[in-house]
Amino acid sequence: MASSPKITIIGAGGFVFPLRLIGDLLSFPSLRGATLSLMDVDGARLDRVATATRELVAHHGLPTVVEQTTDRREALRGADFVIITFQVGGVESYRHDVEIPRRYGVDQTVGDTVGPGGVFRFLRSVTAYQGIAADALDVCPDAQFINYANPMAMATAYLNALGLRCVGLCHSVQGTTRMLARTLGVPYDEVSFRCAGINHQAWVLEFRRGTEDLYPRLREVMADRHRPGRAAADLLADDGDHSEEALAASNYEGGNEQVRTTLMNHFGYFETESSHHASEYVPYFRKDAVTTAEYIPERWDYYEICAAHDEQGDVDEQLERLKADLSPSVEYGASIVNAVVTGVPAVVYGNVPNAGRVVTNLPDDACVEVACLVDANGIQPTSVGDLPPQLAALNRTNVNVQTLAVRAALTGDVEHVHHAVAMDPLTSAHCTLEQIRAMTDELFDAHAALLPAALRKPALAR
Repeated sequence: MASSPKITIIGAGGFVFPLRLIGDLLSFPSLRGATLSLMDVDGARLDRVATATRELVAHHGLPTVVEQTTDRREALRGADFVIITFQVGGVESYRHDVEIPRRYGVDQTVGDTVGPGGVFRFLRSVTAYQGIAADALDVCPDAQFINYANPMAMATAYLNALGLRCVGLCHSVQGTTRMLARTLGVPYDEVSFRCAGINHQAWVLEFRRGTEDLYPRLREVMADRHRPGRAAADLLADDGDHSEEALAASNYEGGNEQVRTTLMNHFGYFETESSHHASEYVPYFRKDAVTTAEYIPERWDYYEICAAHDEQGDVDEQLERLKADLSPSVEYGASIVNAVVTGVPAVVYGNVPNAGRVVTNLPDDACVEVACLVDANGIQPTSVGDLPPQLAALNRTNVNVQTLAVRAALTGDVEHVHHAVAMDPLTSAHCTLEQIRAMTDELFDAHAALLPAALRKPALAR
């Protein structure tokens, strides 16, 4: 591996995350001599991030070379690492993902992982993924791909199926284990844990402090704090904090944990995605408005958050933070690049194909989230063996959706799109098969211009 790697970011014009990722990369001394090739199809948004990146590099006096281009092939040429961060269709397409299913009673608080929203977010990205793979196999065949785009499991499985060497990264494991340590009052650097499953539905299999198993205390504390119907504001008041800032900070993760606590109470283990988001992946919590309010007292709506973003303001704010403190975030991407370049080992949680049965009681074509060793040899998933059977069973309900959607993309079989949406646990809890087909056809129509040619028109029922 070259001591001055070329790191390409596809989708570098996004708000907040690409610049935060660039800050992570530059926080490692070994990567400050790298070439950062920033690519986006939107030249104006790209210019905003590239300008901020150059300002950041100049502020810290770094030798980093910053390139920007709207030419994907040139950005990929000779790349050692390629990081994918884009969403095809932007907020306008995202609106269809959430609003059309809501008319059928399927209320997704995010809608980017499984379900109708996740399936169509993936499908409208397929053409872009095909183009990236075709170019990369020609101009950077040995590049390590790092995917941050959702739906994580579908996208990462598909990119690997196209012949790329790709790991998918999320921050759910890091965020959840930190939240649990805070809840128990245990310093995070004293905690050890083991997680495995699938993205946004991985499980904390072990949570320890030295030789102490923290799970008994975790079950007791979470059951006391997160009772159905209890609002985050009530919990914070008990903690002595009544501020709006504290409520806003806790609303996504830590303040509304009735869903994950209930799942733990009944299935034995804590899940690694927030209660808001986790409620979309199972049929139990979003059956009707009353049940939803009982388990999700304060609504958190990611589409509304995205639609309200001030992108320039977000970039400016992030830039000022990175000027003041160029230290890494909890994201794993830069740690992977540093470990491969330097050979200094790191352990990350990555999403990888299950072809070698990394998790032995999940299907071969699943994409699983497990601990991975990273060094000069690349990314090496650790073997998990069997998950507890009840956890594997829950995972398989989501894997069904993911693998059928990927199969549709690989084969052009439109019926597999209908099958994928029909298998979604939340959708099937609300809709008949006829309603699911009608909803899916509406989504086909709404996204027609962005879908691959083979999937632009629904096939006749067979």
